[in-house]
Amino acid sequence: MKRPTRDNTESQRRITRRGLVLGGGMAGFVGLLGLRMRYLQVDQADQFRLLADENRINIHLIPPSRGRIFDREGRVIAENIPSYRINIIREQAGDLEDVIARLSKLVRLNPEELKKAREDLAKLRGDTPVTVADRVSWEDISRVAVNAPALPGVTPEVGLSRHYPMGEDYSHVVGYVGPVSDRDLERIDAPDALLLIPRFQIGKIGLERRREDTLRGKAGTKRVEVNAAGRVMRELDRVEGEAGADIQLTLDNALQSYITARLEGESAAAVVMDCDTGDLLACSSTPGYDPNLFVRGISQADYSALLDNKYRPLPNKAVQGVYPPGSTFKMVTALAALEDGQVDPNETVYCPGFLKVANRRFHCWKRAGHGNVDLHRSLRESCDVYYYDLALRVGIDKIAEMAKRLGLGLEHDLPMTSVAGGLIPNKLWKATSRGEDWRIGDTANAAIGQGYVLSSPLQLAVMTARLATGRSVSPRLVRSVDGVEEPPNRGEPLGLNENTLREIRQAMYAVSNNRRGTAYGSRIIEDAFRMAGKTGTSQVRNITAAERARGVFRNEDLPWERRDHALYVNFAPFEAPKVAVAVIVEHGGGGSKTAAPIARDITLQALYGDDPPLDAYPSKDRDRIKTQQEQLRSRLDRRGSEDSDRA
Repeated sequence: MKRPTRDNTESQRRITRRGLVLGGGMAGFVGLLGLRMRYLQVDQADQFRLLADENRINIHLIPPSRGRIFDREGRVIAENIPSYRINIIREQAGDLEDVIARLSKLVRLNPEELKKAREDLAKLRGDTPVTVADRVSWEDISRVAVNAPALPGVTPEVGLSRHYPMGEDYSHVVGYVGPVSDRDLERIDAPDALLLIPRFQIGKIGLERRREDTLRGKAGTKRVEVNAAGRVMRELDRVEGEAGADIQLTLDNALQSYITARLEGESAAAVVMDCDTGDLLACSSTPGYDPNLFVRGISQADYSALLDNKYRPLPNKAVQGVYPPGSTFKMVTALAALEDGQVDPNETVYCPGFLKVANRRFHCWKRAGHGNVDLHRSLRESCDVYYYDLALRVGIDKIAEMAKRLGLGLEHDLPMTSVAGGLIPNKLWKATSRGEDWRIGDTANAAIGQGYVLSSPLQLAVMTARLATGRSVSPRLVRSVDGVEEPPNRGEPLGLNENTLREIRQAMYAVSNNRRGTAYGSRIIEDAFRMAGKTGTSQVRNITAAERARGVFRNEDLPWERRDHALYVNFAPFEAPKVAVAVIVEHGGGGSKTAAPIARDITLQALYGDDPPLDAYPSKDRDRIKTQQEQLRSRLDRRGSEDSDRA
């Protein structure tokens, strides 16, 4: 049946409307698609052409420049110098061994470095650059660059390497850096991505390790385009990293170098401390070693030579070494007794050469005895019996309390590794650590700095500075970080009776300036710089009966390893103390003979800032001092030339 005309017209109108809607939608979609295609193919053509081929884009970390280290006058202690190296990327190299063989014809490859490089190439990600030749010459770099098409995956680059221009002078304080090891990664909870870069250098010991986070800085990044052979075609973009912070120390290069030269030939340590601020002006341990040897990995031969040296060049004797302080501890015993009211400075004790304690004789160093001695004379002539008597009156616990008040037995907060706390014993310590009761003989030994008592040269310098000032001055090593000053450690008053301290200082002055003083031979003649000090001899072990039977009675007759340690502490000038000094010479014998002359020379050098005039020394010493100054100056000049040649 034929549809009515009106129905046909209505149906045709509906179809036309739907067609327009669908057609419009399709046209809009095609338009949007066209615009998007134009954006991708025209506007972003270069960017997406690169991204379409991911293996042609590499993202590299840019190691930051390590912070430098300076002395108190702004002179360099640790710096960064350019270092040329050759890297290889495994996934770009193709036949790795073939590439290495070609490279070896152009550049001499160290077998040990190559072995380590092969290990790194095997275990690290394929896109990680691995160093196969380090510290190569510019000529080597040029040959590699010219032959780049035949060396896929091989890239020469210029980096920075640590250098220590002062050599051994700061080896124990600043330490050194070295390549990151598996052991380093194990001790770090969340290693920085930088540490995963092969041969990346981090602090291993000393200040370099303790301030690693400050000195390291933060990595930058760069994106580079490489061709199918792995050769870098261009750098796409770069985000610079953040350089490590520069650190300025309180130490003085000139004084540090002088002390290292002055102690040459000895197994010794010396610390110089500013009495006002606590700044360490020098902190030396000898013999030292060249830290530059460790920067890229020291050879087995060089390391064995350090280990086999009987003078032990690796430990930092100034802060890590602990020794019986000997008679330098007597000021502690005296102060404990005076503060406790157990003795009057004018009271005398009779010294017949020994004191009998619990059926045992404790001898004085002077076997014939000193006779009647008071506080002043006991320190001046270092009478042992006087201090045995004081200690038995006051007791070990109060002596130990006074020792810690003066900075002994404490681990001072310094950014150096292995800072020792020493040992100040008391009754509780022996009961808990040894499971034994404290004996009265232990107190007598402790009174003269023997027995269980152990202190480092750093602690003795702190003790001396506190005696000189009456304040709890503490050592400071870092003066500023990136120009921001660290607060000095002047400390608060110790709370000790000033009259008591004055008595101790006057007695120490007599040690160096009275004809009967044990250090009179090493006095300072210049009135403005006269010093107050105390000698000490630390007994290593007794002479055996068999040795006595063979006629061995003196230190000089014993093997070097069995001789007593020599110690001396002092502050100067006496009227207005500026510096406190502590010196120890391992197995050096008597403190008055060995350590006191060294400490006197160091004190004068610190006060004058250069070679002191000869009239500051006793007349009998001036010819020897003149020759010594010439020899030391020549040695320092020669060392400076050698350091320049090494750089």
